Amino acid sequence: MSAELLVLLLVVVTALAFDFTNGFHDTANAMATSIATKALKPKTAVALSAVLNLVGAFLSIEVALTVTNAVIKIQNPDGSPKAELLGDGGMSLLLVLLAGLVGAIVWNVLTWLFGLPSSSSHALFGGMIGATVAALGWGGVKWIGDGSKLDGVVGKVILPALMSPAIALVVAAVGTWLVFRVTEGVTKKYREAGFRWGQIGSASLVSLAHGTNDAQKTMGIITLALIATGHWSDTGNVPFWVKVSCALAIALGTYLGGWRIIRTLGQGLVKISAPQGMAAESASATVILVASHLGFAISTTHVATGSILGSGVGRPGAEVRWSVAARMVTAWLITLPMAGAVGALTWFAGHLLGGGVAAAALMVIVLLTAAGLMWRHSLRAPVDHTNVNDEWPDDARRPARDEER
Repeated sequence: MSAELLVLLLVVVTALAFDFTNGFHDTANAMATSIATKALKPKTAVALSAVLNLVGAFLSIEVALTVTNAVIKIQNPDGSPKAELLGDGGMSLLLVLLAGLVGAIVWNVLTWLFGLPSSSSHALFGGMIGATVAALGWGGVKWIGDGSKLDGVVGKVILPALMSPAIALVVAAVGTWLVFRVTEGVTKKYREAGFRWGQIGSASLVSLAHGTNDAQKTMGIITLALIATGHWSDTGNVPFWVKVSCALAIALGTYLGGWRIIRTLGQGLVKISAPQGMAAESASATVILVASHLGFAISTTHVATGSILGSGVGRPGAEVRWSVAARMVTAWLITLPMAGAVGALTWFAGHLLGGGVAAAALMVIVLLTAAGLMWRHSLRAPVDHTNVNDEWPDDARRPARDEER
């Protein structure tokens, strides 16, 4: 096996590992509220989400093409390939991609450890940007599109990141207010029961939408690696085997469930009821599907969190834990730069070995060591399907009260 093919294999396997972490990191986006309101049992919820993520991954490739074409400049202005990336058989680009993936996975596992619903998407883009800047300088990143086209990191990543959670919050707040206004005369028992059935449908739609957006990001990375080594040349399509492998990886991660983050979103932000959950999930699905159709690589975590906050704002008398929300927003703000820093440091570490297989092996060792240590630390206070719905600490200290308004 040639050195180039070996490094390509490492990139593909590491990309699928990221896809797996994306799955368990983002299960909460679709199922946290349904689990919190007991519309679905925890294990049933993650199994349903996994199947629909698998299906959703095949519905579009717009986001995958954004990752392939809108982040790293692999061509000069005249259309010729960049010699510093592709002139050595693509090895340099492969190492950039591998270093970026290390940055993304390390940040994903770290935020999962602390139960913080940060963005897997921004971790991926941050890692890629950091590794690219380390290798090529700031000019190696496609920051903006050409002419009037909304493209590049600013148009396809940063602007949607700022707008999508705000839009989701407003939509969920209005939807929640309308739901409680329309059902004002319905008793709590019947209202909760009816909307729990509705939540199954809305949560399923979020899972389907998540597959159309997040699974494709890994497809884009693997396709870019194949382009770098000459195994693929069509920048407007994705190989079928890449679609299948990425869909399976994110579905498996989803099924295992990121219980720590499910607990934070389901219990930590808002003491949520079934009508609020359905409104939040419906808002999330709408925003994610529209963004996927437009090719915007948004953070489904940002959208889901904005929707849950909106469901709290829209319900009169509901309590929103703004301190928890503030910790989440802090994680959002530092995800891109922190994942970028890990990606850049990983690339520099590999560069010290002169590149090639030795550099790639070092990057993988760094990743396995960091992930292993964090997983071992998580065993000290495990969270799983048996305790994901336990009372949030603030609730345990607060006297019981009737939540119904």
